[in-house]
Amino acid sequence: MSQLHDVRNKLNKVGCGFCLAKWTQVTMHLGLGMTHSCHHPAPHKIPLREIKRNPSALHNTRFKKQKRKEMLEGKRPDECNYCWNVEDNSDSFSDRTFKSSEPWSLSEYDKIKDSHWKTDFNPKYVEVSFSNTCNFACAYCGPQYSSKWVEEIEKHGPYNTSTNYNQIDSLREKGEMPYKQSEENPYVEAFWEWWPDLYKDLHTFRITGGEPLLSKDTFKVLEYIQENWEQNPNLSLAINTNMNVPEKLMNRFIELCQDLSNNNKVRELIIFTSVEGTDKQAEYTRFGLNYETFWTNVDTFLTELPKMTINIMATFNALSVFTYSDLIDRVFEMKKKHQNNERYWVSAIQLDTSYLRWPSHLSVKILDDEHKELILESAKKALYYGIKEFKHDNYGFSNVEIQKIKRIYDYAVGNSMFSTEKFRQDFIKFVDEYDTRRGTNFTETFPQLKEFYVRNKKG
Repeated sequence: MSQLHDVRNKLNKVGCGFCLAKWTQVTMHLGLGMTHSCHHPAPHKIPLREIKRNPSALHNTRFKKQKRKEMLEGKRPDECNYCWNVEDNSDSFSDRTFKSSEPWSLSEYDKIKDSHWKTDFNPKYVEVSFSNTCNFACAYCGPQYSSKWVEEIEKHGPYNTSTNYNQIDSLREKGEMPYKQSEENPYVEAFWEWWPDLYKDLHTFRITGGEPLLSKDTFKVLEYIQENWEQNPNLSLAINTNMNVPEKLMNRFIELCQDLSNNNKVRELIIFTSVEGTDKQAEYTRFGLNYETFWTNVDTFLTELPKMTINIMATFNALSVFTYSDLIDRVFEMKKKHQNNERYWVSAIQLDTSYLRWPSHLSVKILDDEHKELILESAKKALYYGIKEFKHDNYGFSNVEIQKIKRIYDYAVGNSMFSTEKFRQDFIKFVDEYDTRRGTNFTETFPQLKEFYVRNKKG
């Protein structure tokens, strides 16, 4: 905890809005032609004219450089309000501190603070999504990031909520409709032009989606690293997967990962996956998920790759509250089963909890206070599993894991501008239409919210 305090104080010496991630980290949605430094600010369009001249403009856009300028001048860019809300409304650390405290980021502190804001930087941490091709249609997702969502909206039209996040016509008007995987994509072409130079100095490279295992570019990256690993043997490689792809693809992926990890062609290998609850509630939220297949594949990965770590990215939302405690139990069981001394990280599996802000009708903020109190119970359980007196210190939940669960509660009850009643009505409209289109039954799946549903349905 003291380290996080030290990092925050160091950042604030430059300015209360200074965040190293704006330079050292990038997320590129190549299927959309969009970029942002981390996942909190809204992605912005990458001008084609910029990448034609300089493929590193996939990261170093003129827009992003203006935000860097603001940070160096001690200002807080509006696009980073996620962190400002955390810092101003709680005693929790924001992701500004978490992300800047990473060794690969903090080591660039002096270079960045003394640099001109127009300077191009090769990021140390890169996330890339090659396309939106996906076999899931998660409740909180949309057509930009899931081809299954595109299919549904083209067939049934957008959901009748107050926000237009799933309106394809709106996406087309804004130039944010994703490229099809079969189409030529100038952003993917720019990536492959930049990649040989970028690869040599990377600390972490992560492939996201869509579902990455359904993209040929994912396997192209893995095969490139197989052949050129000596150029960067210290690479931390991370790949997202929903753990529910066809067996043939899963087996091919495991074989490639075994070669990279077991033969030390990468420094570490981390698989990122997602789940926000258990059993039928998890399957409702992440439509397309087979919950037991998910855990079978997790277990297989951890068995076949004893050096590998799995990170569960749990986007905590209104549908997570009632089984999140059970998920913590399941994660702990897997931590305990697969503990060993071969992994770069001691824990075989980590729980990374963030809160969902968009779409707002699925935010935990729409729930009643009694529901929000259950979040603290989950945090207490994670804390119990991390207490050294119970000899869980070598595989239990870390302080960071616990703090990230706790801040969900801080967010849920925090004072902020949030149209609770409007978004509750959107929630009812959404689940009603969701059930009609997908053959699900909200009140049977979530009996704990039946009274909430009935009350707001009448309202």
